[in-house]
Amino acid sequence: MSLKKSFISINTLKKFDAFAKPLEEVQIKTVGGGIVSLVCFLTIGYLMMINLFEYLDNTPTEELFVDTSRNKKLQINLDIIIPRISCDYLALDAVDSSGEQHLHVDHNIYKRRLDLNGVPLSDPKKTNDVGSKPVDKSFNSLKAAENSKINISTSCGSCYGAETSNKPCCNTCEDVQRAYALKSWNFNPSVIEQCKNQPLNGSSENTFKEGCQIFGTLQVNRVGGSFHIAPGTSFSINNMHVHDVHPYTSSSFNTSHKIRHLSFGQKVDSIPGDGGNPLDSSESIATEGSTMFQYYLKIVPTLYQRKDKTVFSTNQFSVTKHNKIIAFERGTSGMPGVFFSYELSPIMVKFTERQRLLGHLITQFLCNISGVFICFWIIDLFMYKISKMYNLHTNNLPKSSK
Repeated sequence: MSLKKSFISINTLKKFDAFAKPLEEVQIKTVGGGIVSLVCFLTIGYLMMINLFEYLDNTPTEELFVDTSRNKKLQINLDIIIPRISCDYLALDAVDSSGEQHLHVDHNIYKRRLDLNGVPLSDPKKTNDVGSKPVDKSFNSLKAAENSKINISTSCGSCYGAETSNKPCCNTCEDVQRAYALKSWNFNPSVIEQCKNQPLNGSSENTFKEGCQIFGTLQVNRVGGSFHIAPGTSFSINNMHVHDVHPYTSSSFNTSHKIRHLSFGQKVDSIPGDGGNPLDSSESIATEGSTMFQYYLKIVPTLYQRKDKTVFSTNQFSVTKHNKIIAFERGTSGMPGVFFSYELSPIMVKFTERQRLLGHLITQFLCNISGVFICFWIIDLFMYKISKMYNLHTNNLPKSSK
């Protein structure tokens, strides 16, 4: 009785078989079917290879949207070599479109003295430490300083013809230097009483016998602006940025340079599609003295999200380069040096690394196998019906009499 029940249950299960097997003796194999089957298997293999490559590919997805972030500062990372001008005579300044000026920037910026072959002559020093002199704290020096303060406060120093109604007195060497720069006069500190017993500001006998490497990071406002490396002492007069290159002329300076690295924001090892920072390891040669190199940069804010959900905020940029010879007799404006002007794009790019799931790959395999097989089965069935109708029509044609 139990054997009969088990036999009935097996027959019941057979009713649910969705994969009914045709009898082998009624199967028909054709040449066309063989060709279609080969094409079907090759197509399935090709699609499965594509799915596998997509699974192994770690290229992040890319999105574009309007930048609504409110970062207050923009980090500039730089490493630039000026091989023909000494560190004592180079200044790094930054100005942004908000009007804020950063003269003699010293935000983690270092200078390293180099010889003319690029070999370091000293350890790196912060910009505000380069060329600093030891302070004499002796009693006589302090007394002299106090006396000089008293004399300055009770007297009006001469500006040597450069005085104005707003600035009738020049009590220090710096005051005379600013007054001369405002009138575009040549400044010779050796004949200025206020400049006696003071070292020449920025002048050095090694000015053209050494090179300089300037590297580090600086923080500026997150707006468009510019920064530059130029020879001489920089200062601002009536909202005008001025570099005093005395006792040399502008044509004396060879502003050839090498940009070892330049980037904006947090450093990320690699961003798909950016090809690295475009100015890294680039070199520019000045064929004449008093050459002004200008780089126009377009900065694109970029977010990079890794698989572990950590997000890095950085920037990509494009660059256009231009250079010109400063010739004041021909009315050419500017000054020798290396100048970078940058603008921020309102569009932000976001790269997201996505975790590829093995289950998704298996699902794609099964979909490709089943879908392709059904499509080619229909094609084979259609071809078989057409060939059968053609043979039937050929057989029904009347035979020609001999």
